[in-house]
Amino acid sequence: MTFSRSLLLLTFYIAIVCNHSDATEQTRPLIVAHRGLLRHAPENTLANFRACLELRLGFEFDVERTIDDHLVCIHDSTVDRTTNGTGKVSDLTLLQICELDAGSWFDPKFADEKVPTVEEVLKLVAEYRQHEVLIAVDLKAGGVEQEVVQLAQKHNVLNRLLFIGRTISDPIVRERLKQASKNADCAAVANNADEFPKALADTNASWVYFRYLPPKEQLDAVSGAGKRSFIAGAKVAGYFPENWQHCIEVGLNAILTDYPLELRQGLKGKQ
Repeated sequence: MTFSRSLLLLTFYIAIVCNHSDATEQTRPLIVAHRGLLRHAPENTLANFRACLELRLGFEFDVERTIDDHLVCIHDSTVDRTTNGTGKVSDLTLLQICELDAGSWFDPKFADEKVPTVEEVLKLVAEYRQHEVLIAVDLKAGGVEQEVVQLAQKHNVLNRLLFIGRTISDPIVRERLKQASKNADCAAVANNADEFPKALADTNASWVYFRYLPPKEQLDAVSGAGKRSFIAGAKVAGYFPENWQHCIEVGLNAILTDYPLELRQGLKGKQ
């Protein structure tokens, strides 16, 4: 066999393997850890998110605004549940919030873990740009769209974000995000099959956000429209291997769950 023919066969073999790998990657849903690894580390903290990224997992985080107009990452409208402080986030300054302990409530080993700013979270994501992960941004505070987009652009991570929260149900929020950047990925919600056509048709939403287990024909419609699919809520948040399997079989692009490690293990078993 000549060298040229050997090289041609090798190239052909590599192409087949790469195409198979690409197809596998495209059909494997991205895992998004709800508030990070919330069962293993204090939610919405940098320690938690760093662990997700080290494990090649995406995560979801929440955006609230302080009284002095800083954006912070915390799920509740108050600091009571996840810190050693009390009061509404919107009534506290950034300095006051940064002085709180956001880790000891979960485990003394996480003492002095802080409530991070949104910029700190996005800066952390930028450090792991070699990993294919999806970061879901739950906009809880109003009027923050342009600022969050600008921070994402500053750290060159806008293409890794999917805007959810107020975004999925409020067309005005989606419009503001698109005004901030046409590249901002927004999701529109379908709570049930009747709402699917409207969510799919939304011109400012590049993702459909499912809160039910959709049939394959709806996922084919999403793909045919050049959009992507995301599922969250009661059907997948808990430990529901059968529901996860359905999501895999119909071709959902991303799953938000409280059990990301278990879902990862399930996906590994399907390879």
